[in-house]
Amino acid sequence: MSDITIHRAEGTWVVRAGGAVLGESRDALELSEGDLPMVIYFPRADIAMAFLDQTGHTTHCPKKGDATYFSIVTKSTTLENAAWSYENPIDGAERIAGHIAFYTTDFVAVERV
Repeated sequence: MSDITIHRAEGTWVVRAGGAVLGESRDALELSEGDLPMVIYFPRADIAMAFLDQTGHTTHCPKKGDATYFSIVTKSTTLENAAWSYENPIDGAERIAGHIAFYTTDFVAVERV
């Protein structure tokens, strides 16, 4: 298994879903884990949490801990389990506490602007 690296993501990052900007941040974090695609974690303070509903879905990562999932509620649809957060990340991943990440799909865009 490879190590996780977390560092400040350069520039300004936005997340959009359902035609709306859910968040914009200059304080996002970039997490890399082996050969997996890089993931941007947004500070919760920079996300419109009113668009997110916590679900009962959880997963466990041996390098990050237990993930809590959120659905994105837009005007036209609900995107189930489209975002996740590590509420209490394990040692080595503490920097992502208080942050939320999003699956990029045809309906959700995470991009640097």
